Parts: sequence; C-alpha cells; structure tokens
Amino acid sequence: MNIKDSIKKLPLWKNEISIDSITGGITNQNFLVTDGQKKYFVRIGEDIFEHLVIRKNEIIASQAASLANIAPKLIYSSKGVIVFEYIKSVTYNSELVIKNLDKIIKIIKNIHIEIPKFIIGDPPLFWVFHVVRHYSNFLKENNSPYIKKLDELIIKSDQLNKIASPYEIVFCHNDFLPANFIENENKVWVVDWEYAGFNTPLFDLGGLASNNEFSNEQEIYLLENYFDQKISAEKMSKYLAIKCASLLRETLWSMTSEITSKIDFNYKKYTDENLNKFEDEFKKIQK
Repeated sequence: MNIKDSIKKLPLWKNEISIDSITGGITNQNFLVTDGQKKYFVRIGEDIFEHLVIRKNEIIASQAASLANIAPKLIYSSKGVIVFEYIKSVTYNSELVIKNLDKIIKIIKNIHIEIPKFIIGDPPLFWVFHVVRHYSNFLKENNSPYIKKLDELIIKSDQLNKIASPYEIVFCHNDFLPANFIENENKVWVVDWEYAGFNTPLFDLGGLASNNEFSNEQEIYLLENYFDQKISAEKMSKYLAIKCASLLRETLWSMTSEITSKIDFNYKKYTDENLNKFEDEFKKIQK
C-alpha cells in the first residue's frame, strides 16, 4: 500500500478526500489533505534511529505543544502518522526571525515553561553531548570518511560539557531552523517537534542564533530579554559553549546523513559549512 492509500484509510475523514504533497520535509513526508471544507496537514515518518528520532516522542511533544497553543491543533496520531489542523501561513526565513525576535523570545519562554505541564507518559530527552557521542559511534561503525576527525571532536565536546555545566533543565524544541516558525494572522506557531525534549534552554537560544546568523548584538539582546537581566560573564561562557555544541551536533548530523540519506541534498557541503562554523566558534571559546 502506498502512502496516499494509507492516508485515505485513516479513520477521521468525513468525505472523499484530496491529497496534495507538500515539499520540504527532510526526515518525513508532508501532505495537505482536503476533507470537505476542512484542510489538514498530515506528517508521515518512521523512527530514524541513527538520528535518535523516535516518533512516539514526537507525538508526545506535538500533543503537548498543541494543548499549550504553541503548535497547530493536533487532530489525530498513530504510529508514524500525525495529523494537524492546517493553518494557511507564512513560513519564516532568517530575516523574519530577526524582525520578529521579541515575539519569538516570548514563544521560547512559553515552550520552556508551559509545555511540560502537558507532557504525558515518558518524558522525551535531548542531551546534546550524548547525541554527539552517539553520532561519533555510528560514524565509526559505518566507516565514515571523517573517522580520523572524530576523537578530536569528542575531546572538544567533553571540554564544552565541562564549561557549560551545571545545567538548568527545561523542555526545549531543539531545532530552531527559521522554517519551523510559521505565522498566521499575527500569531506565530512552532512546528516540527521530532527533536523536542528536556534540555538546557541555552541549546534553544544558541541554535536559534547560529541557525539564523545572529550578530553579537542580537545574541546579547536575545539572552538579556530571555533571562530578563544583564548577562554575566559566566552565563555568556556557558551559552557560547552550548552554541558551539549545537554546531557540532549539526555537523555530525550531516556527516551521518551523508551515509544514510536518500534525499537529493548536498550534505558534504553542509558538513563542511557547519564544521567550519564549529571550529571558528571553538577557537573563540579557547581565547
């Protein structure tokens, strides 16, 4: 049975449905389903163990985000399938993220504070230093062309862990690419919860800054308005270490995708870009 036939057999439709593919998914397939006068966003994806993507955890996080009015309303879920209410919206780019930074800071605070109130069952966890080591082990086991770099990267990861500890733990989205923010009628929603889980808030803040090419002034604005205070040298040091770790995680994600992904995307170039960013940021920390 193909994917569209599987969608047609979902038990929530009231009418004969139409299904249109939505492009852009890297680790899943997305569809717009029209059922009479109503439209739905259907997200299809299996577990991806090499990336620690567990769809059960994504459903838990998506449901909590929906109940917290941060993600679109979740209508239905089953193994490998999530159905959301479709919201006609503008998808953000980095320019819109920066333009609407005050809104986004408020949303990040709500994610960190409100979503845990709605988490049901096993709490999803995303711990960047475990993720980095997991990727390193996977790459070694699969004869990655980057094997000679991995031990040095793990040593650097351990150094970052020491700088950034001890940790405050909140519930994080963990993947603040600009396209994961969408806006409809002046409300910003957050989508794509497959990496969501408990983590340090600095990971969300560092990921937002690095994914959207924030200037130093914009980073300071982000931190001071998130924490509602001037940022101490110690807090800045921890932030920079976690930001650096987020770049390392993105680098290893891309190295792994070079081996496993069947999507037509230049992962080698993406690996090189992120590795260079990581090395540049790590040098700043060492100064």
